[in-house]
Amino acid sequence: MAKKEFLNNNKNLIYGDLIITVILLAVSSLYEISKEYLIYLVLFMMIKSALVLFVNYYQQVVKVRDTNVEKEPERRVDVDNWEELREKEDFYVLWVHQIKTPIAALNLLLQDPDKNEALCRQELFKIENYVEMSLNYLRFEAMSNDLGLKSYNLENMVKQVVKKYSSVFIYNHIAVNMEELDCNILTDEKWFCFVLEQILSNALKYTKKGSVTFYAEQDGGSIILKVKDTGIGIRKEDIPRLFQKGFTGYNGRIDKKASGLGLYLCKNICDKLGHKISIDSKEGEGTEVCITVSKEKVHTSDLTKM
Repeated sequence: MAKKEFLNNNKNLIYGDLIITVILLAVSSLYEISKEYLIYLVLFMMIKSALVLFVNYYQQVVKVRDTNVEKEPERRVDVDNWEELREKEDFYVLWVHQIKTPIAALNLLLQDPDKNEALCRQELFKIENYVEMSLNYLRFEAMSNDLGLKSYNLENMVKQVVKKYSSVFIYNHIAVNMEELDCNILTDEKWFCFVLEQILSNALKYTKKGSVTFYAEQDGGSIILKVKDTGIGIRKEDIPRLFQKGFTGYNGRIDKKASGLGLYLCKNICDKLGHKISIDSKEGEGTEVCITVSKEKVHTSDLTKM
């Protein structure tokens, strides 16, 4: 490619010298110019052309070297873009695996007209949530441009999310409790509610009976929202890896209900919002998820002090 580019850049010089040589030969035959003089003239032109070509070639080598140095960051950008594409590919492989389960279940239910309509709605609800998860994953990369940090009432946001999952609570006979949530936090309502939805979805997924409780605490300079369920719990050795993409844990693999995407997104979204998220769980007793917001970003009213 470099050789071809060099020849293209200097073709006028090469062709020009050839044309001049032909003209000199024609003129010498017409006007009986000395052959010795003609040879010297042609040699001079060849040496001159060789020097010009050498200088041009050297300049091109330097230019290519400098261009390669300048493009090194671009190559790194290409590598980053490739890694980003691979990450998206991994996400959608997991996502497709997850969404296939309710689709297959719904397909079987629809083949039997005697099946409970409420059960069909539950599977359709799961599909809708998985689609919403996918859309939010796509929006996540541009999340910084989409943030609307304002003061929102925590109780209103929790009620909004609980209402969305009300049919699941009713169908599975799970109670919901909301305590000491009357406080305002500085957050982005859309993204914060998405995090709550993922947490609540997991709680309902692994709670066969009992309840899910939302409550807030003030602890020193922080406000902590806690979501506690009475589900099957999580193995101790699985807890440190819960926020890793694609990690499902022992119970998730056994029940085949998890893809390892929800908590991964929750952690990354909380990081961008300036919140902290942590999980504590005991197998067979239940799980508690905590979202911590620093006091500087919170206004409280009638909040129980610990």
